[in-house]
Amino acid sequence: MGYKHRAADKHEVLRSLGTSNFVLKIIPHVDGTPRICELVRYRLEDIVLKEAWNSPAELQLFRHVIADVARLPVLEIVSGHHIIADLTLGYGEVAFDYLANDAESGTAHHFEIKERELANVEG
Repeated sequence: MGYKHRAADKHEVLRSLGTSNFVLKIIPHVDGTPRICELVRYRLEDIVLKEAWNSPAELQLFRHVIADVARLPVLEIVSGHHIIADLTLGYGEVAFDYLANDAESGTAHHFEIKERELANVEG
């Protein structure tokens, strides 16, 4: 990635940093069966953006015993960004629990995204 190629729009970068992020949390039980399997939503907090840059980028994927992502085809590099910021990783909330079943309907519990949050992600 080129270093400090073009200055980025800081308001756009702050907006994108403020949107929800997701992580898959999987924790096995002592016997190896799944104990926790949740999609967790979290947000970055206390963001102080110091610098933001856009530039052409390249992607190299390497083989690894745990995550062999090198076999994934890279179809297109959409963009490259470099930011310098102070931020806090906020507490998460369960967006979807893959192992929890509702006794009445037999469906998994899930987090309902508010309409305004959907508008932020789409817009």
